[in-house]
Amino acid sequence: MNDIKGKVALITGGTKGIGYGIAEALMRKGVHVAITGRGEVSAQKSAQELMKSINGTVRAIGLSADVRDYPSQESAMRAVMAEFGKIDVVVANAGIGHFGSVESLTTKQWQETIDTNLTGAFYSLKATLDALKESKGYYISISSLAGTNFFAGGSAYNASKFGLTGFTQAAMLDLRKYGIKVSTIMPGSVATYFNDHVPNEKDSWKIQIEDIGKLVVDLLEMHPRTLPSKIEVRPSIPPSAKA
Repeated sequence: MNDIKGKVALITGGTKGIGYGIAEALMRKGVHVAITGRGEVSAQKSAQELMKSINGTVRAIGLSADVRDYPSQESAMRAVMAEFGKIDVVVANAGIGHFGSVESLTTKQWQETIDTNLTGAFYSLKATLDALKESKGYYISISSLAGTNFFAGGSAYNASKFGLTGFTQAAMLDLRKYGIKVSTIMPGSVATYFNDHVPNEKDSWKIQIEDIGKLVVDLLEMHPRTLPSKIEVRPSIPPSAKA
């Protein structure tokens, strides 16, 4: 997939943060994008902002879809196929985080975290699998360093990301016989709106969303004989290392 101009990417959770950064980076390379979010208005607004910022011939569409609901994922897939006629890249980016000890974590918080971060990624792949087989495309999940490093208060998030990392690597082995490439990106601290954070100047030491976007572009443009199946990425110098 060295030349990605004219390709079509579906990005879940693409209305802001990492998903938005990936969409913008791909569009600058000539890739048409479809971004999903739970709200139709916000998804369409973000798509319009992307179109305005790129100001080129590539297109972006915003779709309402809940990754926790498989029919919703199928509907998004059909909308992309109707608009562009193909899907070359799927980025399973949608994610949430509920944190707290196993004593304070509610069953609802546990289920929502697992359903969004893990089951949602499976649904995203399952719904688009036929399209990816046809295009010999690329599936990329956005996991986390929390997918290999556990921490107190992270039982639900750790479980979802450990599971996502394992799921993606197993899918890589399952699907490469079809010419489908599968990778997972595992970022550390990223300057995003995750968990109600508002990015600000104090986040300058963190990974920026455009950095993750560049990484996705690099994966897609890499020679097809080579597959970086699991990529860990972290801030070069976090505040604790400067002391």
